[in-house]
Amino acid sequence: MTELKNDRFLRALMRQPVDRTPVWMMRQAGRYLPEYRATRAKAGDFLSLCKNTPLACEVTLQPLERYPLDAAILFSDILTIPDALGLGLYFETGEGPKFRKVIRSEADVDALPRMNAESDLDYVMNAVSTIRRELNGRVPLIGFSGSPWTLATYMIEGGSSKTFSEAKKLMYGQPEVMHRLLDHLADSVIDYLNGQIKAGAQAVQIFDTWGGVLSSWAYEEFSLRYMKKIVDGLIRESEGRHVPVIVFTKNGGQWLESIADCGADAVGLDWTTDIGNARARVGDKVALQGNMDPAMLYAPKARIRQEVADILKRYGSGSGHVFNLGHGITPDVDPEHAGAFIEAVVELSGQYHQ
Repeated sequence: MTELKNDRFLRALMRQPVDRTPVWMMRQAGRYLPEYRATRAKAGDFLSLCKNTPLACEVTLQPLERYPLDAAILFSDILTIPDALGLGLYFETGEGPKFRKVIRSEADVDALPRMNAESDLDYVMNAVSTIRRELNGRVPLIGFSGSPWTLATYMIEGGSSKTFSEAKKLMYGQPEVMHRLLDHLADSVIDYLNGQIKAGAQAVQIFDTWGGVLSSWAYEEFSLRYMKKIVDGLIRESEGRHVPVIVFTKNGGQWLESIADCGADAVGLDWTTDIGNARARVGDKVALQGNMDPAMLYAPKARIRQEVADILKRYGSGSGHVFNLGHGITPDVDPEHAGAFIEAVVELSGQYHQ
């Protein structure tokens, strides 16, 4: 593989010295970019775009052409695993993801096939290897997956949910069945992320989007437990270099110490947790990623720059910080405001690394 020209992101995840704080954005390849919308229209729909290797590569690289980002993230979706397990993923305009089949019983869980990521999700592996080749060492490539709990909520609810009533009904009413489902999904995620690493991903992130809807004990038992299993099962060295793992639980700041103990190299923070407080709580155990409110990108550019300065100051000096939003960039953000955010990190963070 080509030598990496910019390894700032990987070094920060390992809490090694860097010249400035690295920056990337969750959903940085997405609907806020007019060039993305044009490519998606060419593909026909979102799922077709994910499965079209040249176009998935194209949209992954688009934000790097605009901004001085320190990482690329694979263009895909967290729900590729349930789709590969036969649930029939589809997207309805304005309504988000849906499944033709749902998981509601012990029999449904028992009927789930064992997944082979390299064959069942070969289009993802092809995208990873193609993107790595096209990046040509420019920046590292991040692979990712949803967490078992997050995937399970979609599989049980049949799509997005505000109450998670069906998922919690299974969790509280038949906990042993939920554990079997989560165990199955953890094995699938291990296979999937290891496949991405073999194909060329240089770091991986586990998106626990819905872990924050759980009570403290339920989070430990039904979400974090399975993310620990995944971290333990991942390939941690590839191409002679450590492969860092980031765990991101939205609304998980109250469990920061427990998440930091899961074996990951970095913990992602949403915008509800003060990053200075988070650093004081975890010390040098893990790197921290985040955590500007994505809605701040609606503010004037000067206000965005001030918020970046404040977050950098709250984190303080030294490595171990990857600057990111506290969740994905929203579709109606002006790309120039995203540019102002990234530019501010690039220009203002060097003073904290002297």
